[in-house]
Amino acid sequence: MKQQLVNSFEELVNEYGTTIYKYIYSLVKHKELAEDLYQEVLLSAYLAYPSIKEQGKYKSWLYTIAINKCRDYWRKENKSKHFWKEEVYSYSVSVESPYIPEEEVLHNFSAQQMAEKINLLPEIYRYPIYLYYYQDLSLLEIAKKSNLPMSTVKTRMKRAKDRLRPKMLSLA
Repeated sequence: MKQQLVNSFEELVNEYGTTIYKYIYSLVKHKELAEDLYQEVLLSAYLAYPSIKEQGKYKSWLYTIAINKCRDYWRKENKSKHFWKEEVYSYSVSVESPYIPEEEVLHNFSAQQMAEKINLLPEIYRYPIYLYYYQDLSLLEIAKKSNLPMSTVKTRMKRAKDRLRPKMLSLA
């Protein structure tokens, strides 16, 4: 009985194995990962194989196992990335460089000089630059706040930057 089960599962793998692997590969786009997930699919399928009653649904059953294994992998991967982002951020915050007064003075001086250069711009260019860099508004928010089309805000930002560039070179 067990040998018959193994033989019928082998036939199933021979019939659908290649298409299942290609399906997994099309989802994850990485050969080794696809191979690992394919092995997990086969293992899960083999363990659950005796409980499947309808032979006509084997293919869709295998595809369902494959997509679920891929989803499990992606979920695990996202949790891992989130963990690393949080851990690296908290580590970098706790290990920040010590306070150096000279650097702060230089930073404040250059920020003051930059603000003076921005104040030399015409109002139509100064306003979007101020909102973008000092108020941290997005271009869309600037467009809404100034009742201007997005294209006008983008054009004014570009022109303001073009006018500021030569003035900022003198600061460098």
